[in-house]
Amino acid sequence: MANTYTQIHIQAVFAVSNRESLIQEEWEADLYKYITGIIQNHGHKVLQINGVPDHVHLFFGMRPTQSLSDLMKQVKGDSSKFINEKAYLKHKFSWQAGYGAFSYTKADVPKIIQYIKNQKEHHRTKSFADEYIDLLKSFDIEYDERYTFKKLL
Repeated sequence: MANTYTQIHIQAVFAVSNRESLIQEEWEADLYKYITGIIQNHGHKVLQINGVPDHVHLFFGMRPTQSLSDLMKQVKGDSSKFINEKAYLKHKFSWQAGYGAFSYTKADVPKIIQYIKNQKEHHRTKSFADEYIDLLKSFDIEYDERYTFKKLL
């Protein structure tokens, strides 16, 4: 799009179905590379990706050529298919429905990159549920606990 200038930084957070701890250290780097490829193939730029066994944080510069919901549908659908085709697990893998998405200014970029890099250390002391609710509250996002990421039964 000629004469269109944007600076959009998004952190997306999405969880494994039922928040099961399924993402294994042996293949998480391959998963993150695959997700990075999806983002890049749609013209966006990954700034940082990391997570823990039950969820992923994806921070990227977004171009206005696609809706966020379409991009996240592509990321989650294609990466689930990738995990299943590679047979990393004995059973079918899927992401939980929904995601969180949070926008940041350029000044926030280094801080958010560092935060995502430190996910494994961060989650030694804070649960995913607490982290997610804190994000929603810090962005003044109204939410219904019935529709936040499902907890294990």
